[in-house]
Amino acid sequence: MTEQEPVSPVGLLIVDKPLGPSSMDVCRRVKAHLRRGGAPKRVKVGHGGTLDPLASGVVVVLVGRAATRLSDRIMQGTKVYETTVDLSCTSTTDDAEGERTPVEVDHAPSLEDVVAACARWTGTVDQRPPAYSAIKVGGRRSYDLARKDQAVELAARPVRIDAIEVVRYDWPTLELLVTCGKGTYIRSLGRDIGAVMGAGGMLTALRRTRVGEFTLDRAISMDALPDPLTQSELLSLGAFASLADAPA
Repeated sequence: MTEQEPVSPVGLLIVDKPLGPSSMDVCRRVKAHLRRGGAPKRVKVGHGGTLDPLASGVVVVLVGRAATRLSDRIMQGTKVYETTVDLSCTSTTDDAEGERTPVEVDHAPSLEDVVAACARWTGTVDQRPPAYSAIKVGGRRSYDLARKDQAVELAARPVRIDAIEVVRYDWPTLELLVTCGKGTYIRSLGRDIGAVMGAGGMLTALRRTRVGEFTLDRAISMDALPDPLTQSELLSLGAFASLADAPA
């Protein structure tokens, strides 16, 4: 008699990703916990939008075929980020991971200058992605080319930035709250805001607090994931308005 494969769990988890792991690292951790909870070896686990290793915050982890099919729908949701920008230098990666270059300024921009620069990048704008990004160039990831000193300047593309709020400004440190749409690179935004003022622009911190209706206050830390992980710990797709009509 052939042994039946276990029924695959279906649902999602809102995970508060720490600095260091990639979004796929989070998915691999969830998958390992699910398998220890009795899920089949081929249980599908994906996510609803990448978060850089040097960023923390909301990653929506999707479990089961019905959930992973909703990835594009989740990625369309509005994102909210908290970020800190160092205006005194630039970086090859537009964040603290890359090689830094100091930028001299005649005088520190005023708060009014900062607010005006943020307004310049609010709305539907053409944004050039960072060289160190996952965008494919000739079938290869841009970051792979950049790491081999073959970086290309990626073409600008339209993105939607709904609001940029100045939370704190004390030269050269600028803290922002950014609300934006799919495909926006906050690293590029920090670089571009600084460039408007003739300054540098390099991210030193980035935290995602919201993806659509999936918010940080409902998230579980990566280290607190139940192990083993079973269907009972997953959130139902129907519990969220944007997914309420999702097929089972």
